[in-house]
Parts: sequence; structure tokens; C-alpha cells
Amino acid sequence: MTPIPLAEDLEKKECSCNKKEELPELIHKAMNNINTFQCCEGELYLRGTDEYGRDFQVVFDAYNFLDWIDTENIEYIKEQLIKHIKEK
Repeated sequence: MTPIPLAEDLEKKECSCNKKEELPELIHKAMNNINTFQCCEGELYLRGTDEYGRDFQVVFDAYNFLDWIDTENIEYIKEQLIKHIKEK
């Protein structure tokens, strides 16, 4: 568990708000085991473990998620999954 920094520790650190952090263009993670689902204050949370067995959480804007995951997309996901299962 990461300890919460004390106020005096935060004052000692240099502000990094103007520094550009290099981020990868795409983060690809596998959520192998979804074990927690929560919707709170307009956010949708999915939590599970990643490909290394570590806890991993994804947060979506609930409205945008529902807007994107419509009936047509769910049907497509089902079709692709059935196809995959039959090929095994």
C-alpha cells in the first residue's frame, strides 16, 4: 500500500505541472478476471487482475460508456465471442 504524503513533504517537491511527461501512445492491458463492478457519481468502474495477476482498475464516464455500448455493439460482441468459441 502506498502511504499518503504529508503536507510538509508535498511542499518540498518541485511543481511538475509545466513538465511534459512522455506517455506511451497506447496502453494495452489484459483484464483477465473482472471481479468488481461499481457505478458511482457518473463513473463506471471495472476492477480485476491483469495478465500478471496484479489488481487493475478501469474507470469510464458512465454516460459515454452507455452511449457507446448500445444494442448493436453488444450484438457484435456476442457474435464475435460465439465465433471464437466455435473455432476452439
